[in-house]
Order: sequence, then structure tokens, then C-alpha cells
Amino acid sequence: MNEEKMNKMEEKENEMISMPKIGDLAPDFEAVTTWGKQKFSEYAKDSWVVMFSHPADFTPVCTTEMSGFAEKKDEFDALNTKLMGLSIDSIHSHLAWVDNVRKNTGVYFDFPIIADLDMKVSKLYGMLQPNEHETAAVRAVFFIDPERKVRLIMYYPLNVGRNMDEILRALEALQTADKHKVALPLNWRKGDKVIVPPPVTLEAMEERLKDKSVELTDFYLAKKSL
Repeated sequence: MNEEKMNKMEEKENEMISMPKIGDLAPDFEAVTTWGKQKFSEYAKDSWVVMFSHPADFTPVCTTEMSGFAEKKDEFDALNTKLMGLSIDSIHSHLAWVDNVRKNTGVYFDFPIIADLDMKVSKLYGMLQPNEHETAAVRAVFFIDPERKVRLIMYYPLNVGRNMDEILRALEALQTADKHKVALPLNWRKGDKVIVPPPVTLEAMEERLKDKSVELTDFYLAKKSL
């Protein structure tokens, strides 16, 4: 294999696995969806977005996952969060699948699903990972805040379904940390104590050691109830 051909293959692979990182502005795009053509920046305006990909329509694991998102939609709505799905299938396949699942289970996928036939969005968000599959998106989840900043990314392989409880827990944790300027400890759930920021001066450290309003392990580790 000549060097030019090898370089082109490397460029193609790098393009397929490029992805926004935590803290990056989520790439904008316009795509055909089950809700019609959507421009992401307009859809995401003034709300959080959880955008997720699945490998293919009419497959068992994907059906359970999409149903899970649909069944929890009210909880996402309550957290000012919109849902957006994606797979590399046609819009006709998406529509038929949505209808099929509703007829068989009563669950309706009431959120836009991107028909990413040209793989434009999948490549933009690093949902195609060649060592897993070259033409099917892995199970990616992007948490995007109202400033359109990527806040958390989850990746699952094709054969392992996601955990909906963890997706909701992580979303609520991000929002709680933002609102109260705190950090969240291991296994935090709503109602648990939160971690207050550690002091950064000797004076603040002395004040922290005397603070009776927090649960103090040491000056650098203190918790409180919200």
C-alpha cells in the first residue's frame, strides 16, 4: 500500500472518530428528522438537550432504549430538557419503526429522531467508531446545556444498553451543581448532601474549620444539605 493511500485512510478514520469534547460548543447542524427538518441551535434554544444515537431501527436493544427515553419524557420535560435521537436510517424507516413500536407496545417516541443517512451528524459528533462498526452509530449520549456547551458524554458499545436512571441522575446532578455552585459526591441522588467548594486561603480554611453549618470531614471535604 503506497503512502498516499495510507494517508487518505488515516484522514478518513480521523474524520469518523472526531468528536466534541466536554466544554466545547456543541456543533450546529440541520437535519431531516421525524419532526421535519430541524436546525439544532434553534431546537436547543433556552433548554438542555440530551442527544443520543442508536445503531439501527427495528433492532431489539435499540427498541428498549428508545422506549426508555419515551417513557421518561415527562421527567426530562420537568428538567427543561429536550430529547433528540439519531441513527443512520432513512426517515421512512424511522416513521415505520415509531409506528410499529406504538402498535406493539403502546409506547410513542414523541421526540425528533434524526435520519442521518449521509452520516453527517454522526461524524460531526464522533458517533461512528470504526473499530466498533463503520456504518452504525455507537450508543452515544451527549448532555448539552442551554449555552449549547457539551457538559457530559457517555459511550456504550453496540451490544450493551444504556442505564436510564443514570442518565437522569447525571442530568439532575449537572443542573444541581450549576444552580448551587457545588460538587456532587459518589452516587449522589436528589436529596443527598452536596460538597461545598474547598477554601483557597488560610483565612477561609480557618473559617471552614469553625463552620457548624456543614458536615466537616476536614477543611477540604465538607458537605451540606440544600
